[in-house]
Amino acid sequence: MLSKNNIKYIQSLQHKKVRDAELAFVAEGPKTVVELLHTGVFPCRSLYALESWVSKLEPSQLKMIQPYLEVIKDFELEKISSYTSANDVVAIFSQQEVKSPLSAENTVTLVLDDIRDPGNLGTIIRTADWFGIPQIICSNHTVDRYNPKVVQSTMASLGRVNVHYTSLIPWLKSEIAVPKFAATLHGKPVAMIEGRAAAILIIGNESNGISMEVLDEADEQITIPAFGGAESLNAAVSAAILLYTVRYKRN
Repeated sequence: MLSKNNIKYIQSLQHKKVRDAELAFVAEGPKTVVELLHTGVFPCRSLYALESWVSKLEPSQLKMIQPYLEVIKDFELEKISSYTSANDVVAIFSQQEVKSPLSAENTVTLVLDDIRDPGNLGTIIRTADWFGIPQIICSNHTVDRYNPKVVQSTMASLGRVNVHYTSLIPWLKSEIAVPKFAATLHGKPVAMIEGRAAAILIIGNESNGISMEVLDEADEQITIPAFGGAESLNAAVSAAILLYTVRYKRN
């Protein structure tokens, strides 16, 4: 049975300050937890699951989780889950050692200027993984990659994409050899970035767009042409369209 101290500790990891101090984060749900274990990037510290879920595991999966496993009851899972309907399993992982950003000269890099919505960041990380983008450079005010909702939205892509937080202006100034494209509502058609081996794609805050300081560092402003009446596109949707376009090479 989970002790009160354990419950309090797991609940506390919902807060960034505690996650940073403990160098830990929480993942929930069978798919996310199992896939994170398979990546091997984040060491598992503990895993709490319902007997009904554990009993359905294949022998190889059971062997993988056995060192960390504690079987708990439904009411205990509800206390440590951040979701209204608890989802079979909650695990605590160690954070990954902070990596320095890769050079942007030979790859496509996403730059996020103050993305605040956890679901957006998680989906962007997952989308970057789909398109083989090795890194995302985030402003220091972008939502924490270990936020539980971000972790859930990435579906384990968090282990395959280097997400780095830094002051954007100095970093953008350092990458002078790479073309920088800022996604705005009034730029050149997005097709201009088609089939590029190296590019920096900048996406702005959900409400305010890209800050003027960051925008000044861009070489070109690009836009995804609209055919209807919507005011703007979701940041994650914009990222997906931009990444498809830059990865697409017309024969």
